[in-house]
Amino acid sequence: MTNWNEIDHNAKKWVQEAGELIRQSFATTLSIETKSNPNDLVTNIDKETEQFLMGKIKEVYPEHKILGEEGSGHDITSVEGIIWIIDPIDGTMNFIHQKRNFAISVGIYKDGVGQIGLIYDVVHNELYHAVKGQGAFMNDVQLPKLKETRIEEAIISISPSWVTENRRIDYRILAPLIKRIRGTRCFGSAALECAFVASGRISSYITMRLSAWDYAAGLVLLEEVGAVATTVYGEPLNLLENSSFFAGERNVHQQILDEYINK
Repeated sequence: MTNWNEIDHNAKKWVQEAGELIRQSFATTLSIETKSNPNDLVTNIDKETEQFLMGKIKEVYPEHKILGEEGSGHDITSVEGIIWIIDPIDGTMNFIHQKRNFAISVGIYKDGVGQIGLIYDVVHNELYHAVKGQGAFMNDVQLPKLKETRIEEAIISISPSWVTENRRIDYRILAPLIKRIRGTRCFGSAALECAFVASGRISSYITMRLSAWDYAAGLVLLEEVGAVATTVYGEPLNLLENSSFFAGERNVHQQILDEYINK
C-alpha cells in the first residue's frame, strides 16, 4: 500500500530545499531563453530546479513517473500509475522581472486522482499543502472549508487571455460580471491563484489556457476546502490536455456558469 504521508513528507522537504536554492540564485545573473514565443520564457533556474526535484524523486521512487514543464521526465500518454507533475517555477515572468509572485508547484497523482498537492511561495515562505482526505494547510495552519460567497462580494482573478484566446464565449460578457463583483486581480501564477482561492484570499480564478503542471497541485488543495474546478465551460479537466481553467468557491462558480457563460 502506498504511504502517502511518507511521500508528502519527502516532497515537502525537497520543495523547501529547492526554494532555498532559488532564493540563493537571486544574487546571480539569469540565463533567459524563449520557448514558444518571446513572452514564453524559461531560465536556467527553472531547469536546475526541475532537475533537482527529478533527481530526488528518481532516487527514492524510481518506479514513479514524472511530468515536468521544462521537458524533463517521461512522455506521459496515460494517467495510470503514480505521476509527479512539476512546475519548477510557475510565474517565470514574475520571477525574472519581480523576484516575487511565483511558486514551485508539485502535484502527485495516482491513476488520474490527485493525492498530494504542494504550492510553495518561495519569497514569502508560504507552503500550501494537502494530502487527499486530510485537509489543506498553509504552513502549519489548516485552511477552513470555504464559506458560501455572494457574487457581489467576490474578488475574481481573471487572466486577460480571455480577450485574445477565447473562441466560444464573447469576452464582452465580462463587463457586466466585473461591474457586479467586488473586484478583479491577476497575479501571473496559476499555482498561486489556485492557492489563493483555496485560502479564501480570492473567490475565483478564470483563465483560458493552462497545462496540467499549472494546476495539478492546486486541484488537490481546492478539493480539500470544498472548491470547484472545471474548464471555463463547466466541463471536467483532463490532465493530458491544455484547456481553460475555472476554479472557485462553489456558489460563485455556479452563479458565473449559470448567469454569464451558459445562459
